[in-house]
Amino acid sequence: MKGSLGAMSCSLNISMGHRGACTAVAVIMVIASLVSVPVVAAPVAVRFPEGIAHGFLLVRSLAGETIGQGEMTQVVKEGDLVESHLVFNFKDGSLHDEKVTFSQQRVFTMLRYHLVQRGPSFPDQIEVSIDRTTEEYKVRSKTEEDGKEEVLTGAFTLPKDVYNGIFVTMLLNLPKGASETVNFLAFTPRPEIIKLELLLMGEHTVRIGDQSHKAVQYVFKPDIGMIRELLGKATGKIPAQFHYDCWILADDVPSFVQFEGPLQLMGPIVRIELVSPHLPTKPEDKKISSK
Repeated sequence: MKGSLGAMSCSLNISMGHRGACTAVAVIMVIASLVSVPVVAAPVAVRFPEGIAHGFLLVRSLAGETIGQGEMTQVVKEGDLVESHLVFNFKDGSLHDEKVTFSQQRVFTMLRYHLVQRGPSFPDQIEVSIDRTTEEYKVRSKTEEDGKEEVLTGAFTLPKDVYNGIFVTMLLNLPKGASETVNFLAFTPRPEIIKLELLLMGEHTVRIGDQSHKAVQYVFKPDIGMIRELLGKATGKIPAQFHYDCWILADDVPSFVQFEGPLQLMGPIVRIELVSPHLPTKPEDKKISSK
């Protein structure tokens, strides 16, 4: 399913010294080894218009243990307006609830974004929202350090090429063999625009049933200068295995294969993959299949 993870993103949340939350979507890849390169962000052209979609996902630890389940729904409203909703429910009671509304008239444009992360799987409890039309944003955050909630509101004008919540959709629409640079919105706790490279790394073989297919691997690289500035204010150290990888099926019509990375900066690295619904096997079915 092409749109089965159209709205999926990873969320970077940095606890700031002044108790603010720095929340962003799809960002840092092995920060210590990055080199800052001047690049120009630009809106991503629509190659494959998004439509109605309903996908189901598993969240696994790096050890392969299933730690949560996800569901993504997507509908088209008012012509080119798309609403996507992604929910991850974890076995420990944690919740990742992400909604994004975007248009797809020649280029993709994020219009509204809302993210909630709460529970033991997330070091910081956060809720952020922003609306392009009203230019209003709201950040509600609570760190583990003192348990105090901070609320910040204000106005912010979004650039055309901000893609919080739809980075997988951007990957699906890149020309074959292409990398791209876009923007994402971080909250520090006030909004900050940071450039992000969607960098093509190579090709891998994946299995679909008995058949072999090719998938391309992307990593996400931010503007290292800005990230270093933000991390200079942060408490704690980045996990040694920290990274963001995404694999996309390299067919004429691309689709999501797998994502690997943390859903929040100081949270655990997880693997997210598709899962197909199936009917439970009944005793009589086993008897029939054995004949």
